[in-house]
Amino acid sequence: MRLIPAIDIIGGKCVRLTRGDYGSRKEYSQSPLEAARTFEENGLQYLHLVDLEGARSERIVNYRILETICSATTLKVDFGGGVKSDEDVRIAFESGAAQVCAGSMAVKDPPMFKRWLSIYGSRKIILGADARDRMVATGGWAEASALDVLDFVKGYEKEGIRYVICTDIGRDGMLEGPAVELYREILAASRIDLIASGGVTSVEDLAALGELGCEGAIIGKALYEGKINLKQLRALC
Repeated sequence: MRLIPAIDIIGGKCVRLTRGDYGSRKEYSQSPLEAARTFEENGLQYLHLVDLEGARSERIVNYRILETICSATTLKVDFGGGVKSDEDVRIAFESGAAQVCAGSMAVKDPPMFKRWLSIYGSRKIILGADARDRMVATGGWAEASALDVLDFVKGYEKEGIRYVICTDIGRDGMLEGPAVELYREILAASRIDLIASGGVTSVEDLAALGELGCEGAIIGKALYEGKINLKQLRALC
């Protein structure tokens, strides 16, 4: 299972939210580039980079930070947040992203999302399937849809999607463990490569996700709060 540390950006700084609430944001001392270099120095190969300002706007905002990290490290970066147009996808890839994750447009404009999947391929485009009480949320998690997350994933699996990042929003930033039962249900009903996100608190959580069959696990607040340290992750790489 791939271990994927997360960097969320607001105002050029590393931040973490709780359950997607922007009012709960906590800033950390490292710059995004310093954090990325620290991850790389400790043997990690991947990075989940989220433009939280972009997620709440009509376009990506912090692509320059993406460009800086990709040019200054060897990390393979998946980028999300504010990806709402063909131009946004182009900018993200030209800035160095290995993969681009989009969720809102997969709900609001399926033809556009399917076009990205057709143009860039299933190895490059990730479906963001973030849900609150099983219902897919969009617009930086501020807007609810009427789509059940399992139906959403299965629908896009038929369209050729391979990678899915799924966050149980109620667990995100809570340090209370990941949504194991939800992930078990998704994996039992599909053949996608599932990347678990939200709630990871311990190396035991990572072991459980690996045993479940997740392709990857995103680790955010647990790293910044010292619940999991880089030495532990390095031993698992």
